[in-house]
Amino acid sequence: MLALDYGSARCGCAVSDPTGTLASPLAPVLRPSTRKGVRRIVLLAEELDVRTIVVGLPLSLSGADSAQTTETRQWASRLGGLVAPTPVVLLDERFTTKLAAAAGGKASEDSRAAAVLLEDWLVRERG
Repeated sequence: MLALDYGSARCGCAVSDPTGTLASPLAPVLRPSTRKGVRRIVLLAEELDVRTIVVGLPLSLSGADSAQTTETRQWASRLGGLVAPTPVVLLDERFTTKLAAAAGGKASEDSRAAAVLLEDWLVRERG
């Protein structure tokens, strides 16, 4: 699994271990909405042979969409067209950045937030 914390300047990235138990942050991808940036993410998904890509959906605290939510949905749809048949799923990312900041670490905050998002996904998948 690959998790992405999309932002127009940087996209945090995290990958799960083969057992789907642990999430590890990777280097963020700069300017992910550019052709070069999105291509880097496509190549990363291919290199890691991921079966699912989870993209954090930045809903407002009330759960409503914002301009960033709309941009993220459009970007995730574009990515989905490039990585098909690998599914790209959206997951509420509220509080992931705060949790990542509180946890600390050497990886970029964006990629730590992606790791928090991926951990949430993995727990949900284990049911």
